[in-house]
Amino acid sequence: MFGRKNKLKKEYDERLRELMLEAKEEWERAREVESYVNDYDEGVLAQRKMAECKYFYLFREAKLRNLGN
Repeated sequence: MFGRKNKLKKEYDERLRELMLEAKEEWERAREVESYVNDYDEGVLAQRKMAECKYFYLFREAKLRNLGN
């Protein structure tokens, strides 16, 4: 019974790592787009902020789960 629990935890931890990498890439792309925009665009700013929040939410979750390298 405990073996299954550990297996599930490992699966979810790996999925969390993947989501963090995807969120970080999305955030970096949004920052690049924002730097290329000449004038103030609320849509681009909102996309960057959402990507940033998503990444830091996943980061906090990983920290709570003691997810290491």
